Amino acid sequence: MRTKKGRILHLEGRKLPFNGEGKGPPVSYAAELAAALRREMQRQRVAAKTVMHWTGASERTVKAWLGGISVPRGEHLIALIRHSDEVFVTILQLSARLDGERAGYLDDVRRHLAAASMSLEKARSRLK
Repeated sequence: MRTKKGRILHLEGRKLPFNGEGKGPPVSYAAELAAALRREMQRQRVAAKTVMHWTGASERTVKAWLGGISVPRGEHLIALIRHSDEVFVTILQLSARLDGERAGYLDDVRRHLAAASMSLEKARSRLK
C-alpha cells in the first residue's frame, strides 16, 4: 500500500497479538470505559459538563468518550479515576486486577465509610 507521499506501508503486523492466556479476544476498552462513564453519570446524576470539569477536556472529546469512539489519554484517565468509582473499578477489572471477591470488598468499604461519615456529621451537628 502506498501513502500520498509515495511511501510504502506494510500490511503485515497491523494487529497486536492478544496476550490473554486463551481467554478469547480482548474486551473493547473504549466500549467498557464508555459504559462506566454512562453508569457514573446516571448514578450520580452528573452531566457531560461535569466530566468536562473533572478532566479539562472539551465537550466534543467527552461525547466521543461517552460514545465509545475514543478513549481518554493518561492525564484525563487519571482525572476520571479520581472522580468516578465506576471508571476506577472498570479499569481494575480490565487490567485483571480486580475480581468479584475484591469488588464486594470495595462495596463493603464504601458502606462503612458512608456510615462513619454520617456518624461524624451527627456528632458535629450536636456540638453546634
